[in-house]
Amino acid sequence: MPDRFYVPEPIASERVTLGGEEAHHLIHVLRAKAGLAVTLFDGVGSEFSARIERVGRTEVELAVEGSALVSRELAIELTLAVALPKGDRQRWLVEKVVELGVRRLVPLQTDRSVAEPLEKALIRLRRTVIEASKQCGRNRLMEIAPPRNSIEWFAEPGSIGVADPSRRRAMADPRGAIGAREWCETLRSTTAMRSALVAVGPEGGWTDSELELARAHGWDVLSLGPRILRVETTAVALAAFFGLE
Repeated sequence: MPDRFYVPEPIASERVTLGGEEAHHLIHVLRAKAGLAVTLFDGVGSEFSARIERVGRTEVELAVEGSALVSRELAIELTLAVALPKGDRQRWLVEKVVELGVRRLVPLQTDRSVAEPLEKALIRLRRTVIEASKQCGRNRLMEIAPPRNSIEWFAEPGSIGVADPSRRRAMADPRGAIGAREWCETLRSTTAMRSALVAVGPEGGWTDSELELARAHGWDVLSLGPRILRVETTAVALAAFFGLE
């Protein structure tokens, strides 16, 4: 498969100019020359076959030779709301859930959060989304949404409606009475199911008030077994239940 590069602007002509980090990778890492075939993708579902025409000092000009709508997305639109861990564990989490097909990641600020989702960190994570999408072949970028407060999030019917049978909400917690794998597999096998939202708490777990609030607003509580898992392990396991065929 040709190397893949992300184009943030809509591709509407037969010529494309790459700059920034994508051009830097072509020029200084791959040492690309005119004539090299590559694949471009626009982040919203399309990919394009292209060939390098000119390599400049900071930009690369390409001729677009063909395009196609190629979906490698999950059948169910999966949103993960996560109390992010510290440091490099955030990047690892984002990389893996992109590979597994998660549509949206919502950073949650919870009662026991250990990392504040600052905008500078979110910008770096959005770059990780691009790099992971280039590697795994996704043509639609996973969205990293603005941070949300857990109390407001659990109480809001909003994005995943409680009364809508095609949408389901759940939170992961060792006190859950529902098996996470079975819950996810049931949703996957339900043809009318369109989307699901799963919340993953911080290292110290959900507080009793968060758990009670979620239950009061119709959230299922899922268990991943008798062992206490790290935040990123929980997030990846839940995504894998949906994303691995």
